[in-house]
Amino acid sequence: MSREPNILLVLPVVVPMLTAVLLLVLWPYRRWQHVLSCLGAAALLGVSLVLLATVWREGILAARMGDWAVPFAISLTVDLLGAIMVVLTALMGLCTTVYSIASISAQRERTGYYPLLHFLLMGVCGALITGDLFNLYVWFELMLLASFVLIVLGGRRAQLEGGIKYVTLSLLASILLLAAIGLTYGAAGTLNMAHLAVALPQLDRPGLVPTLAMLFLVAFGIKAAVFPLFFWLPASYHTPPAAVSAIFAGLLTKVGVYALVRVFTLLFIQDTGYTHTIILAIAGVTMVSGVLGAISQNDFRRILSFHIISQIGYMIMGLGLYSPLAVAGAIYFIAHNILAKTNLFFISGLVRRLSGSYELKHLGGLYDARPLLAILFLIPALSLAGIPPLSGFWGKFWLARAGFEQRQYLLIGVSLAVGLVTLMSMMKIWMQAFWRPARAAASQAPPPLSRADWILYLGPIVLLAAMTLAMGLAVGPFAALAERAGQQLFDPSLYIEAVMGRR
Repeated sequence: MSREPNILLVLPVVVPMLTAVLLLVLWPYRRWQHVLSCLGAAALLGVSLVLLATVWREGILAARMGDWAVPFAISLTVDLLGAIMVVLTALMGLCTTVYSIASISAQRERTGYYPLLHFLLMGVCGALITGDLFNLYVWFELMLLASFVLIVLGGRRAQLEGGIKYVTLSLLASILLLAAIGLTYGAAGTLNMAHLAVALPQLDRPGLVPTLAMLFLVAFGIKAAVFPLFFWLPASYHTPPAAVSAIFAGLLTKVGVYALVRVFTLLFIQDTGYTHTIILAIAGVTMVSGVLGAISQNDFRRILSFHIISQIGYMIMGLGLYSPLAVAGAIYFIAHNILAKTNLFFISGLVRRLSGSYELKHLGGLYDARPLLAILFLIPALSLAGIPPLSGFWGKFWLARAGFEQRQYLLIGVSLAVGLVTLMSMMKIWMQAFWRPARAAASQAPPPLSRADWILYLGPIVLLAAMTLAMGLAVGPFAALAERAGQQLFDPSLYIEAVMGRR
């Protein structure tokens, strides 16, 4: 294997790690924290784009760390799905860093906000490029550590309460994941995912593989916030600052979804009539429970938090349908949702900064006062609801087509109904926060934003809104990328050959 792919596969972990270490060295210097954090996030984005271009051109990349053969070496493997997710991780990291400069208090910056943010990005990238189940567990734990500190940073009571719920359920998922990994190793003698894909079908224990599949489904299901394992999310994601909520909403649950997609398209495909039918049922109930929770809320971020859950249902719907079109639709939907959901949390934070509240009853008049912000809200909000020709429509369209091919009419009906209720909840925010007349001015109105702060707030919002429009209006290149990524996933032999064939 050439040296270049080895370096390229390591860089998505090394760049945020070095950035975080340098930020710790420059801890007392706030201005340098801002500059270095932006430079590190931009460097990660550049590396990730090169990685995506290389995987598109050369196919799946694999590398072994150390002079060991597969399956004993630490394996790094990136296919198109992994490369797409690394690019989205880097983009969300850069947008969150810029947004944070205006929105994160100096007190939180002094307690390590920016190093923690980059350690979080390192954990996410590590989980996306590892080819080994145990190392996937390790990267999940690094993500958990960084995300827990970020969620409680500042020490407010609501943050601590939400953080306790978040870490308790996350630790439960970690215990279940570690148990599943241990049982898998005991049965197959390997944790390399490519090697497992070969070894698991050869096990002469008919009930063992489905049992392992269910353990992984529960463990990763908690991290992805699927029904009925989602209740930690709306109890915690609305408590930290908006920048933290945004990066969590955009990335953390999606890494759980990524893990589900990885193991249920590579390892557990021997009895899809059993495993993937269960996933389909979970997808439908996850959509319904999330959207019903959203429509009942009156807090901007709580509504968005419940919508994270309902949208996860669409992603695993594509996994449950398990066809090339369905998997491609799920990949496209994941990318769309990361952009739209992160942007909506950014907008909620700016609304809070302008109006002093996340409660809809305290908001109003934003369309008259800030028409640009109102338009920027409508783009991701309508895309989330699946209104054509925005990006959310195309993801739902491909999933519905895949469902029709398999005659899953009930699930298609549920997905369409959930889209309608999603539109209702988005219009609820629009009518109360933007369209209706302004409420009486508070006695202590928030101080006005400086021009620099406006740029820092609006820059990431405008960029993500533009990308949402591009994914909907210029769908061809994005669809081709998702389709090819889906084809790679649907043919596990490509992944196995990339890893096992390199000596």
